[in-house]
Amino acid sequence: MKKVYLAFLWHQHQPIYKNPLNNIYELPWVRLHATKDYYDMVAILDNYSKVKVNVNLVPSLLVQLDEYSKGIAKDKFLDLTLKPVLELSDDEKVFILMNFFMANWDTMIFPYNRYHQLLEKRGKQTSEADVRRILNYFKNEDIRDLQVWFNLSWFDPYWRKNDEFINSLYVKGRDFTEDEKHKLIDKQLEICGKIVAKHKELQDKGQIEVSVTPFYHPIMPLLCDTNNALDATPNIVLPKKRFSHKEDAIWHVQSAINYYEQLFGRKPTGMWPSEGSVCDEVVKIVSDNGIKWIATDEAILNGSYRKACENRKNLFRPYNVAIDGKYVNMIFRDHGLSDSIGFVYSKWNPDDAVRDFITKVKNIGNYARDEYYAPLVSVILDGENCWEYYQNDGWDFLSKLYAALDKDDEIETVTITDYLNRFPPKDTINHLMAGSWIDGNFGIWIGHNEDNTSWQYVGQTRDFIVEYTKAHPDFIGTELEKQIWKILYAAEGSDWNWWYGDDHSSGNDGMFDLLFRQHLIAIYTLLNEKVPDYLYKAIKGQQHVANSSSNFYMPTALISPTIDGEITNFFEWKRAGLYVVGHSGGSMHQVASTINFFNYGFDLENIYLALSLNVEKNSKEIENFCFNINFLEPKKIKISFKFDINHNVVEFSCFNEDKQERKNLCLDEIKFKTIIELKIPIKSLDLQDNYKNIEFTISVDKDSMEVERWPYQSSVIIPKPTKNFNILSWTV
Repeated sequence: MKKVYLAFLWHQHQPIYKNPLNNIYELPWVRLHATKDYYDMVAILDNYSKVKVNVNLVPSLLVQLDEYSKGIAKDKFLDLTLKPVLELSDDEKVFILMNFFMANWDTMIFPYNRYHQLLEKRGKQTSEADVRRILNYFKNEDIRDLQVWFNLSWFDPYWRKNDEFINSLYVKGRDFTEDEKHKLIDKQLEICGKIVAKHKELQDKGQIEVSVTPFYHPIMPLLCDTNNALDATPNIVLPKKRFSHKEDAIWHVQSAINYYEQLFGRKPTGMWPSEGSVCDEVVKIVSDNGIKWIATDEAILNGSYRKACENRKNLFRPYNVAIDGKYVNMIFRDHGLSDSIGFVYSKWNPDDAVRDFITKVKNIGNYARDEYYAPLVSVILDGENCWEYYQNDGWDFLSKLYAALDKDDEIETVTITDYLNRFPPKDTINHLMAGSWIDGNFGIWIGHNEDNTSWQYVGQTRDFIVEYTKAHPDFIGTELEKQIWKILYAAEGSDWNWWYGDDHSSGNDGMFDLLFRQHLIAIYTLLNEKVPDYLYKAIKGQQHVANSSSNFYMPTALISPTIDGEITNFFEWKRAGLYVVGHSGGSMHQVASTINFFNYGFDLENIYLALSLNVEKNSKEIENFCFNINFLEPKKIKISFKFDINHNVVEFSCFNEDKQERKNLCLDEIKFKTIIELKIPIKSLDLQDNYKNIEFTISVDKDSMEVERWPYQSSVIIPKPTKNFNILSWTV
C-alpha cells in the first residue's frame, strides 16, 4: 500500500522574562505553560506507540525551565501565590484580582464554578479603581481560592488523570488551604524539571525528534543584514542605520547547538529557524555548524522555486538547498493544515475535526504521489498557545487524532530525519527568497516605526559595547564581557518586535516594551556608564493613540452611513470604530482570514457594520461562507447571511438563544459590492428600557463549521446610544 507521510513539528518557545537589572521574572508564562503544554505534549505519546512527532525546543525556554526547577527563578505572580493571605497587603490583593484571571475565560475559567464565581464577583471588565472599591467584598478564602485557581487551571487534563493530588484539588474546587497551595506550586516546579528528561527519553526511544532554534530566537536574516527585508518587500521602510552582524547570528546558532548537546547528549540534526526566517546566508551558517535540515513555510518555497507555483504537489517533498557549496535539506510547511489546528479546529467537535484533518492528509497523498516521491505533509505550528482555545486544553482532539493515526495504514507519522534518510531530496534550490513563515516577509519585525526604533536602539547599544571594549582592553575575556554580550543577544530576540507595531497585541505590551529596554539599560548600568535618556521612554504606543489593543479603535462619533456595499465617501466610516484582524491578535499568527477588518458604529436608532473581505471580487469562493453577527448582550441573538457569486443575499436568518427563528427582527438593509455593509435597527433587538450595553462578535462559517471569530478573545461592546454619550466610558 502506498502511504502518505506526515511530519508534525510542535514548536515550543518562550522569550526571556527575566529582568537583567533585578533577576526577577516579570511574567509567569514559562512555569504555567510547563504544566499545561510542555510535558503532556510528549507524554501523551506513551499511549500511541506508532505515532511519531517532532518537537522544537528553544534554548531561551529551556534555561528558564531549568531555573524554575532549581528554585532560582522568581516572579511576582509566584511570590503572591505563595504568600499567606493573612500577610497580603491591599496593594498585593489588588494585583491578584487584576492579574489572576489572565487565562482564556471560555476554556480555563468558565468550566470551573468557583473560578467563574470569583471572576463574576470581581467583574469581567474593571479598572484598578473599581477593584479597590470592591476589595472589602473579597474574604480571605476568596483570595486564597483565586491564588490556587490561577495556577490550577493551567494544569493539563493529563495531570488530573495521572496525579492524585492535582485531581483532588479539581474535585474539591474551593476552600483550599495554605498547605494545598504550597504543595500545588511544588508540583508545578517539579514538572518544570521533568520536561527535558521526558523529551530525552522519547527521543532515545526513536518516537520523537527534538530540533532546536537559535538561542534567543532572533530573526537571523535581519541579524545578518536588515536589508534582507527588501527581498520580499522592496518598498519597506528600514531603520536609518543598517544592522549587519552575521557574527551575532552565528553565536545564536552555535550556542543553541552546544546547549542542546549538554541536555540531550548528542548534537541536533534539525533546526526550525526562528519564525521560519531564512535566507541564503542562514543556509551557510547552519550548514557550517552541522545542521542537516531546516524548515519554513510554503510561501518561501513559492518565492524560491518556480516549479512550486506551477504545481502545488511540489510542496509535499523535501529539497536540497545549495548555496555557494553549502548544503542543507529543507521541508516546507502546509500552512492551511497547520492553521486548521492552530485556529479552526478549536471551534469544532473533536471527532469532526479529526475526520476532516485525516481526510485532507489522505487527499494530499493521492494528489501529490508520483513515481519519484513519497509525499510528505509537514504540519508545523506552536505546540503551546493554540490549546487554550480548545476545550480540555486540546486533549480530546489530540488524543482522538493520535488514536486514529496510530491504527491508520495509509498515513505514517515520521520524524523528519528518518523521512530524509529514507527519501533523500532529488530537487535542488539554489537561491532562497529571504522571508519568514508569516506572509513570506519580515513585516512583523521591521518596517513599522516602533520596530525600526528597537533595531536602532539595539544597533546603538551594540556600537557602544564595541567602543567600550576598545577603550578598556582589560575588559576583554572577563565574565562581565560575556554577561554583557549575552544580554545584548537576548535583546536581539524576535519576541520584542512581535508586540511592536500594529500586528499583534497582548495584555502585557507595556511589559514586553519595558523588558526590551531593560536589557539595553542593564548593559550601560553594569558597565557604570550613563544610560541614554531615550531608553527610559516607552517605544510602544508612541506612534498612535488607540485603546489597549492596537488593532482595535473606538468610535469617535455617531454615524449614519449609506448602505450601498461600497465606500460612498471618505468620511462615511471615518469616525466609526475599527477592528483590524491582526491574524490572531496575540502570541499566534493566523496566515489567512476571510475578514480583513470591520467598521462598527451607530446612531440613535441603528447599529451599522462594514466588513472588508480577503476574497477576490467575483470569486466563487464567497458562496462557501456564511457570515454571522452574534449578539451576546442583553439577549443572545444570531443573524446569519450568505451571498452568491454576484453578491446577492441568498440566505438570511435570525435566531434567538433557543435556536428559534425571530420573525420580528428584519435586516433593513444589507449590500455587498466592494465591502459588506448592513444596518440593524436597535428596536428589533427587543431591548429592555434599562439596558446599558450591546455586545457582539462577528464569525464566519465554512461548510457549516466555524472557521474564525472576531474580535479574537473578546467582543465589541457599545453603550446605549444617547445624544450626549461620553466616549471615554466605552469599553472593548
